[in-house]
Amino acid sequence: MLSFRRALVAAALFITVLFFATRSTSPAASALDVEFPKSDPADADLKQTSQTNPPSNDAVHAGGSRNRPLPQGQQGQQPLHDMSKMTLYDKLAYQFPYDLEVKFPAYIWQTWKWTPAHDEFRFRDQESSWTEQHPGFIHEVITDQVAVHLIRLLYASVPEVIEAYEALPLPVLKADFFRYLILLARGGIYSDIDTYAIRSAVDWIPESVPRESVGLVIGIEADPDRPDWQEWYSRRIQFCQWTIQSKPGHPVLRDTVAQITEETLRRKRAGSLRSIHDKNVIEFTGPALWTDIIFEYFNDERYFDMSESVGPIDYRNFTGMEHAKRVGDVIVLPITSFSPGVQQMGAKDVDDPMAFVKHDFEGTWKPESERHIGEQQ
Repeated sequence: MLSFRRALVAAALFITVLFFATRSTSPAASALDVEFPKSDPADADLKQTSQTNPPSNDAVHAGGSRNRPLPQGQQGQQPLHDMSKMTLYDKLAYQFPYDLEVKFPAYIWQTWKWTPAHDEFRFRDQESSWTEQHPGFIHEVITDQVAVHLIRLLYASVPEVIEAYEALPLPVLKADFFRYLILLARGGIYSDIDTYAIRSAVDWIPESVPRESVGLVIGIEADPDRPDWQEWYSRRIQFCQWTIQSKPGHPVLRDTVAQITEETLRRKRAGSLRSIHDKNVIEFTGPALWTDIIFEYFNDERYFDMSESVGPIDYRNFTGMEHAKRVGDVIVLPITSFSPGVQQMGAKDVDDPMAFVKHDFEGTWKPESERHIGEQQ
């Protein structure tokens, strides 16, 4: 008969063997299930390597996002870097890394002077449409007072961004900048407060496109196929920025934040920041800047294999389109999707299957001449 001490030792030995046996065969511990950080080809200074995706049949040209698992020896947690020696672009890349294969975060971000709980809030129907179409999503309406504290929290390690945000002299500039900042840091959906959600974002990406291959969803605001288009619009094809869906850290958002920050601080130090007026907004933080950066991304050899491309990506690849197009990791929606019912430029009505959101412009600070396409016939 075993003594009490021997029985205790035997029990302890049995539990130890059982623990290691089950731990070594547990699926949770399998190396095949471990998700490693993804590299970003734009991050040359961080010494991360990447490979190019094979050409995609549904892309406008050969190429795609290069995000891939890090090679052996660089997997797992990355070492800390001295951010004081980084460029602003590299700081943003380090602080908000881009992982193409993660899910789109279930956030809806909107901004306005008041929250829905305030008596002065007059966009209840528009605001509630987003909650109704997206059950289970976190839906936040951020006021100006809250926005500044949120930016200070999210970008505490990149003080240049905070300085630029606080220096912007117009509410519309801050509102534009905020949408890029919140999506870069947290991802999800940003939409202007005066925008109705017609269909859930679950339906925005075509079923034939894997969700893990898309990191940004945008729509066309203007497609002015008319000889005098330059008299009314800033770009021949203009992408809208009142509704954007993104995964955190997307390079388009990173570049947008970097450019606005650097230009704002340059003007601040030159003493010319206060000279920005409403008519300058579209080029400084608005859809003209947004459009230019997106086209730059589509033609950037760091992200796309341009060797088999028949030419640069420009407005001709998107004018007159009626269905979604994929360019690398970006889905471009036709004008009907975010601009239904404007009765021009090929946009169909709000009951069309491709109509996803409807923007009313009641809650935008931009002057009439710089708003959406529907005002000019």
